[in-house]
Amino acid sequence: MRTALVIGTGLIGTSIALALTGRGVAVHLVDHDPQQARTAAALGAGTDEPPTAPVDLAVVAVPPAHVAATLADLLERDAARGCLDVASVKGGPRRDLEALLTGPGRDAALSRHLGTHPMSGREKSGPLAATADLFEGRPWVLTPTPGTDTEVLNLALELVSLCGAVPVVMEADAHDRAVALVSHMPHLLSSLVAARLEHAEDAAVRLSGQGVRDVTRIAASDPRMWIDILSANPGPVADLLAEVAADLDGTVRALRELQSADEAKRRSGSTGIEALLRRGNAGQSRVPGKHGAAPAVYESVAVLIGDQPGQLARIFADAEAAGVNVEDVRIEHATGRQEGLVELVVLPPAAPVLTAALRERGWSIRP
Repeated sequence: MRTALVIGTGLIGTSIALALTGRGVAVHLVDHDPQQARTAAALGAGTDEPPTAPVDLAVVAVPPAHVAATLADLLERDAARGCLDVASVKGGPRRDLEALLTGPGRDAALSRHLGTHPMSGREKSGPLAATADLFEGRPWVLTPTPGTDTEVLNLALELVSLCGAVPVVMEADAHDRAVALVSHMPHLLSSLVAARLEHAEDAAVRLSGQGVRDVTRIAASDPRMWIDILSANPGPVADLLAEVAADLDGTVRALRELQSADEAKRRSGSTGIEALLRRGNAGQSRVPGKHGAAPAVYESVAVLIGDQPGQLARIFADAEAAGVNVEDVRIEHATGRQEGLVELVVLPPAAPVLTAALRERGWSIRP
């Protein structure tokens, strides 16, 4: 791949362009808002000048509702050897594209399209939020059909490799059901929890800890973007939310039973809540851990730090000096105080070693 055209210079499109230009690919940038394309170009993502000849690969990074029309235009103009889209839903845009393309060259045109979806993102949007390493180590779904041209599939695999992602092949509608489960439904549930905070008393909100921050983090995303996403995949998301609603109804009944003066009802309520929590344990244990592997058992070492420059760097340097690999890190800020807790997540045998080493270097370890 020597040349590429990226249509749509938001977070995903600009991040792809940054990754490609960093690997020596000449990237042309197009956006319905020329200023946004100029911003992406100023960041080093490519040029906002249109290509003068067909490119090797065109990447369509526009909202799902506009994917099919954009792809149809590219394919009919022979603007690229291969055309990919990176929309977060795959089945609907492909069917729309099939309906738009007509005539004797239809099958040949469709063979040059491949639907893809990089499973990465941020709460922020736009080119200024883009980074060349956004896709590093993340799954990138490819949804080839029996008619997909081998050259186009190879271009897609090259793109995934240049972006540092991991290719995953799925059927388009299976992908849409999967992202409804692991992305679209969780986003709505995060928003539902965050919405409870909108008019809550200030005294209650000030008690927020890391748990509520974790649950509501993705609720900060751009609502306009999510309306586009959910409008393209409403059925699978609604089916999942109906199941969640049934669980919520059962949970409400169980909690009401816990308020009862009747001992049998209290036992029934407790059993119902415990069953839900255990189902949650079982589901959470299936979430892939580090590098996509099966989740491992970790321990946390909690360290009290002040809010001064260099504190985190010192902790990591001290962990390195102790020969301990930090698997993950979580930070919880203390409300109203210039300090916080850093949880260093390590494998169980390393926890006592790290604890002793940090105490020796003067850090305050919390149980």
